[in-house]
Amino acid sequence: MARNWLRMKGVLIGAVALCVWSTVPEALARDHSAPAEAQAEVGTIALAQLPREAVNTLNLIAAGGPYPYQKDGIVFGNYERVLPAHRRGYYHEYTVPTPHARNRGARRIVCGGPPQRTDNCYYSDDHYTSFNRIVE
Repeated sequence: MARNWLRMKGVLIGAVALCVWSTVPEALARDHSAPAEAQAEVGTIALAQLPREAVNTLNLIAAGGPYPYQKDGIVFGNYERVLPAHRRGYYHEYTVPTPHARNRGARRIVCGGPPQRTDNCYYSDDHYTSFNRIVE
């Protein structure tokens, strides 16, 4: 009985080693660079091209509020890595209301730097998939 147990133990160890070894080349071949989103380019959008609601949101940011949504002004983590890299806390996000939406919608403005500063802001109409830097 002990011999059968040892034989089964050896088979199990061999099977596990084979499974692990078969995934090693794949793991080594993976590209561990930044995700595809990080390689997306940030475009620009003129202030005059923004929807009226986005311009209103920029004015609220410059005034320091009050903001219509509780999450406005929270730290934007830039997890998608589409925006230029900065330390955590550099970016803050704000909702751009979407007419007839029952929730916050997908439109956002993300600003970098101190609060109330609007010279380094980005507009997203697709919930952070892409951004355009707002220029005058």
